[in-house]
Amino acid sequence: MSDHEALLYSIATFSLATSLTPGPNNMMLLASGVNFGFRRSMPHVVGVSLGFFVMLLAIGFGLNSLFQAAPAIYQVMKVLGFAYLVYLAWGVATSKPLPAPGQQGRHSSPLSFLGALAFQWVNPKAWLIAVSFSTNYLPQQASSLFVLFGCLVVSIVNLPSICVWLWMGTRLERVLRDPLHRKIFNWVMALLLLASMLPVLWL
Repeated sequence: MSDHEALLYSIATFSLATSLTPGPNNMMLLASGVNFGFRRSMPHVVGVSLGFFVMLLAIGFGLNSLFQAAPAIYQVMKVLGFAYLVYLAWGVATSKPLPAPGQQGRHSSPLSFLGALAFQWVNPKAWLIAVSFSTNYLPQQASSLFVLFGCLVVSIVNLPSICVWLWMGTRLERVLRDPLHRKIFNWVMALLLLASMLPVLWL
């Protein structure tokens, strides 16, 4: 096995470990699976995956240097990220499942493709993974092709990993059909979303 092959294997392992652990994306996908099902949540999944891939590319090609040179930009992004996360947490807490065909009534909507894509840029876990990937797995003299391929490996592993959380949400839906149980679940997910951001505000 060549050095590059060994490094790509390490990148895939890193991506699997970080993608499967709890975080804002996974919490929201779990809740989306419960409230809206797998198919209706797919734009959310694709937005997460594509947004994260673009972030990896940007940091892999040097965006992290901008934050090191101007730390205030990163601090502003953290505050904006927390504000957006509060908004998303409220949406999760007050989610109502889409009605069955032929039924009417007030309901919520799954997070859109563009909403999920934009969220990656204020998602603390996504930033942590992307920066760790760039710092620890991309050689200083890495070619543009290797950076691109490394980002693809991370994204290819990440996509099915986050789908696992969405699938778990669809399984939980059967258990949470009672409106009170679902309401409790949604509020717990919202609080966990907020809790996932709090430590980052003090970094």
